[in-house]
Amino acid sequence: MENNNMIPGSNDKLTVGTRIAYGFGDTACNIVYGMISALLVLFYTDYAGIPVATVGLVMLISRIFDGTSDAIMGVIVTKTKSRWGKARPWVLWMSVPYCISAIALFTVPQTSASLQFWYIFITYNLCTTVCYTAINVPYGTLSAMMTRSSHERDLLSVFRMSMAPLGRIIAVTFTQPVVKLFGDDQAAWVKAMTMWVILAFIMLLICFVRCKETVHVEAADKKDSKVGFARSLKALVTNQYFWACLILWTVTCVHGTIVGTALPYYCKYLFHNDTWMYSVLYLGEALTLVIGAMLCPLLLRKYGKRQISLIGAIVAVAAQAAFMLNPGSFSWALITSIIRALGEAPLTAVVFGMLGDTVEFGQWKTHIRQESLIFAGGALGFKLGNGITSAIISKLLSSAGYISSAGTEVIQPDSALSMIRNIYIFGPILVWVIAVIVLFMYKLDKKYGGIMKELGEREARGEM
Repeated sequence: MENNNMIPGSNDKLTVGTRIAYGFGDTACNIVYGMISALLVLFYTDYAGIPVATVGLVMLISRIFDGTSDAIMGVIVTKTKSRWGKARPWVLWMSVPYCISAIALFTVPQTSASLQFWYIFITYNLCTTVCYTAINVPYGTLSAMMTRSSHERDLLSVFRMSMAPLGRIIAVTFTQPVVKLFGDDQAAWVKAMTMWVILAFIMLLICFVRCKETVHVEAADKKDSKVGFARSLKALVTNQYFWACLILWTVTCVHGTIVGTALPYYCKYLFHNDTWMYSVLYLGEALTLVIGAMLCPLLLRKYGKRQISLIGAIVAVAAQAAFMLNPGSFSWALITSIIRALGEAPLTAVVFGMLGDTVEFGQWKTHIRQESLIFAGGALGFKLGNGITSAIISKLLSSAGYISSAGTEVIQPDSALSMIRNIYIFGPILVWVIAVIVLFMYKLDKKYGGIMKELGEREARGEM
């Protein structure tokens, strides 16, 4: 139980409509970013004809900028003052630039290799490092500014992560059939991306209109201008539960990138099908993830976030290990991916609720409230999980002799086929074992009631 009676806004109940509107924000982000994390590498290598080593280099270098952009955006959100609040206006301001930059990713010119490198480097960073950061950091922060109830934040997280896969389903599952319909060339990818960003823009507007900032901690508001960046950073890095949540969120992102990036190659070269098998496998896992996440509120009150996430992570490891029994069977791949998704669902559904609890823990421990920086760290985990994993996969494929193509049939060497198989089989096992270890050490659920009681007493006295 939450002992929050002394905390203003801690007992506010959000409407279902507000929760859905908030979820639309991540649906919109995943319509665009689902394409980036799952199919962009395939587009670059097999439609734009860019060497896989070049793709990996761009994504690896780009992580340098990602390492600073999220922290910068976190500070910007903290300093933002507008009639709509601190975080909410950025969802509106950056919606159009984000959508335009997403289309630009797929308009790679057919020119020299050096010009192609600089084009994809600039457009990739414009979309992910700049525009995505400027939407997703404020969007994540917004949940902690809508309510201080841990349970309501859990439900916001559940709605967010139940609806996020819908964006990936819309984009990733239907993109390859749409591309085939539109001519199976680069222009077809541009048309498909244009369709998806129109949907994303509408959803971002709905999120902006319905989600209001209602949490204002007066002591924190007065202290914001007095706390320097160095002190804020020290408070962040000494918050052990921030690191736990960062690792756990990165795990879910790395898993999604491994499956999204390696599975198209697995289907194309090992199942010998580049039309419908990938869409069916991805759709099966994504829909199961949605259903599993929607069921989590039935278990949250009784078992808590940590317990259901730990059991789920163990199930994910077991399901992926079972896939190794028959990795050449499409039907077995479908069955094990569905079971694996049931295991992924709890952590995926509640990880942002965990981040919200981390905000309160950080205030209790350090007397500094850090919604923006903590959620900026979460966004950093997402992008690092996506970008570094994509870069590693590209490097592994390149080292194994993978041959890029642009619409022509090629025969991949056995070393490349073996690498594709190993990435898809062993990658998910590794990341979910890491999740199991971190969740074993996660203890905040047990401490949370006492922390909120003490914060209530402090704030009643005008203290942090």
